[in-house]
Amino acid sequence: MITVENLTKRYGSTTAVQDVSFTVRPGSITGFLGPNGAGKSTTLRMLTGLTPPTSGLATIDDRRYVDLPNPGRVVGVMLDAAAQHPGRTGRETLLLNAGLLGAPKARVDEMLEAVGLSHAAKRRVGQYSLGMRQRLGIASALLGDPAVLILDEPANGMDPEGIRWMRGLLQDFAARGGTVILSSHLLGEVQATVDRLVVIGNGRIVADGPLDQLLAGSGTLVRGLDPAGLADALSAAGLQPESLPDGSVRVDATPEQVGRAAAAAGQILLELRQSDGAGLEDLFFQLTSAPAAA
Repeated sequence: MITVENLTKRYGSTTAVQDVSFTVRPGSITGFLGPNGAGKSTTLRMLTGLTPPTSGLATIDDRRYVDLPNPGRVVGVMLDAAAQHPGRTGRETLLLNAGLLGAPKARVDEMLEAVGLSHAAKRRVGQYSLGMRQRLGIASALLGDPAVLILDEPANGMDPEGIRWMRGLLQDFAARGGTVILSSHLLGEVQATVDRLVVIGNGRIVADGPLDQLLAGSGTLVRGLDPAGLADALSAAGLQPESLPDGSVRVDATPEQVGRAAAAAGQILLELRQSDGAGLEDLFFQLTSAPAAA
C-alpha cells in the first residue's frame, strides 16, 4: 500500500507541492493526473526517495522508500524510460538490474518474454523505439517481483497494440493483489485502465476517489437562448449554475426545479435534461483550470 501524508516540497520561495495526502490500496490501479507544473512528478520523486520532502511523509508498506532494504523487491519504479544505457542490449540491461536486486537470472528471460522483447533481447537499447524502451522499463520494474508499481507516463510512445497490452498487464497485476499508481497525459487510456483517480492542480490535491464516482452524473444540464440571462435567473432562484465551455449550464437541482426557475424568469430553453456526467477530459479541465491560491 502507498500512503502519502501532508507531503510538501518547497524550492526557496516556490512551493511545488503543498500538503498532499492520498492512499493507494492493494488490488487497485490509481491514475495520478495533473497538468504540467502541477507537482505530479515532484510527488512521485518524493515517493521514490529521489527528492527529499520539505515536510510530510510518503511510505510504501509503512516504510519510506529509502528505508526499504532492497526497494526493487518491494516496489517497481519507472519514472523515465529513456534513462537506460544506449550501448547495452536489452538483456544486458535486465541482467545488470537482476544482479543488483538479487533476482534469479531466469527472471530476465521471463520478463523479456512477458513484455514482448525476446526478439530484440540482443539489440542495443539505443536502437530501440520509444515504445520498446517503455516495454523494457516496465520489464525492469517487474524484475524484482514487486507488490507495488509506480509508473510515470508508461504508455508514452506506444502504439495502440502496445497500449492495450500494457492495460491488460496492469489490470492482471492489480487483480492478483498488486498496487499500481500511474501518471499519464493520455486521458482516454487512463479512463480505460484505472479504477481510482488522484488529481493534482497547482501543487494541491483537487480530487481523490473512485473513477466511477468522480465521473458520475449529478444535477441537470440546461441550455438557453440567452446563456448569461439563464445563469442569472438560476442564481436569483437560489440555485448554483455552473457555466460550461459549450454554453450550457450544469445545475445541482432537478430538471423540474430548473425548468420552473427558467419559466418564472421568462427564459427560453433549448435543452433541459438530467446530466449524464462529464467524461474524464471534461472533469480534468474542470478540476485543474482554477487559478492558484494566493
